[in-house]
Amino acid sequence: MSIITTARPSTAPAVDPDRWPDVARVPHAPLRAAVAERLLRRIAARRGLRVELPGGRALFAGPDGAPVLRLHRPRAFLRRVGAGGLIGFGESYQAGDWDSPDLAGLLTALADRPETLVPPGAGLLRRLYVTRPPAAELSTEANARQNIQRHYDLSNELFALFLDPTMSYSSALFDGPPGAAPWEALAPAQHRKIDRLLDLAAVGPGTRLLEVGTGWGELALRAAARGARVLTVTLSAEQAALARRRIADAGLTDLVEVRLSDYRAVRGEFDAIVSVEMIEAVGRPFWPVYFAALDRLLAPGGRVALQAITMPHERMLASRDTYTWILKYVFPGGQIPSLRAIADTTARHTRLRVATADAYGPHYAQTLRLWRERFTARDEQVAALGFDEVFRRMWELYLAYSEAGFRTGYLNVHQVLLTRDGAR
Repeated sequence: MSIITTARPSTAPAVDPDRWPDVARVPHAPLRAAVAERLLRRIAARRGLRVELPGGRALFAGPDGAPVLRLHRPRAFLRRVGAGGLIGFGESYQAGDWDSPDLAGLLTALADRPETLVPPGAGLLRRLYVTRPPAAELSTEANARQNIQRHYDLSNELFALFLDPTMSYSSALFDGPPGAAPWEALAPAQHRKIDRLLDLAAVGPGTRLLEVGTGWGELALRAAARGARVLTVTLSAEQAALARRRIADAGLTDLVEVRLSDYRAVRGEFDAIVSVEMIEAVGRPFWPVYFAALDRLLAPGGRVALQAITMPHERMLASRDTYTWILKYVFPGGQIPSLRAIADTTARHTRLRVATADAYGPHYAQTLRLWRERFTARDEQVAALGFDEVFRRMWELYLAYSEAGFRTGYLNVHQVLLTRDGAR
């Protein structure tokens, strides 16, 4: 019997159709839902998943300890996935159509070797639901501020609920293999990450440092504590306001300027440039502009230290024009580069060359696990800030989805040193 006909329970998050129109709407797509059901059966069998229907009945039992996909509303789930692919899969989670007792574990099973997830012929079905990112989200100077504000200006209080006291929103660097590092290890690991980047850029007393992407100011604070003079730029008004307060509280306003500015508008000359996980927001069409700006701003003999989320080059090419759930709901206008793309772009458009590149993917998986556990443990406090259940489920999925990417190697994170001659 088709699981499309399985009875649906009545409980679901309250979905505001004005705030979440595509989550509130279940597509009428019975034929595509039937195709999605066939793919679900195949994927569950190939990946050893346990698929549970309402009432606890198992469609697939799976092996002992198998990741669990628990369908609360099978008809809605299949119609959303059939009509929207992975975007529909994410929206279905936001709507409460499905769940898992170990969300990151389930997504890790699905993210492993994604090219084998569906049969080769089924790849043609992507044309039915894959769309290009909308022009309004392309990271032009006119659009970039709005893209950044949609994520980083949600609420400083929201980020403070799940980030460590350094307010660092990027991969930490743990002391040794990350393993199952506890929450208390996160702040020291963030400082270790920052200090290594400052060391790569040779930041010390008197260094003229440009930071592209302020975050909440921790890197600027540590650079100024070394005696550097720092200009840090951001498009997030919320981040800029808190960073300025933190810098003033530390008594370092004479060494640090926080400027609300696009990187393309910066002028001057700097001995060192550092940018932490900002290139992902630049957008592929603007990578040459971004690196050319770094080259233009770097003084002779200077060094650029980047921390960048990366993906394998072939996967980057395959997904470069795809509008994903993450782009639609979490990071509009973004594109994750490959290490090869960074090297090729700098070689073609600048005098900069990659001198070193070190990978820390497992450290990001651990960082994300700690953030996700903190976020879900503080669900009531997130709700008290005015974020509804659809939003909270969206962020839980985003954090677990990202963690799975780093667990499987689908994503990685690199610290990259760029110099004009390519020398270390």
